[in-house]
Amino acid sequence: MAGGKTLRTGPRGGGRQLDGILEHILGGDAGYLGGVGWKFKPGAAGDPQEQLLQTRQAILAGLAASARGEIPAKGPRGGLRWSPRYFVRRVAWHALDHAWEIEDRLSSS
Repeated sequence: MAGGKTLRTGPRGGGRQLDGILEHILGGDAGYLGGVGWKFKPGAAGDPQEQLLQTRQAILAGLAASARGEIPAKGPRGGLRWSPRYFVRRVAWHALDHAWEIEDRLSSS
């Protein structure tokens, strides 16, 4: 785990530290919910664990509603919504990409 470690700055991630990367991932997850058609506005930035919990609960609710067919397949402007499968793949790739970034940037000291 990289908690409490210093990350090298460099081209990957623009020099964000762990808290910034986590905030970015959670913001991406919340934004990706719009692709499924679920509206979620994250609460005020505070405890990262609480923000993570709120985001994960919104993801579960959005994916369940999509899987039950409660969200139209097309958005209000006619664009296709993301399938739950695509959403999960996109979120997993985003988190994994940043995990690799953290691994690449860990200082070896």
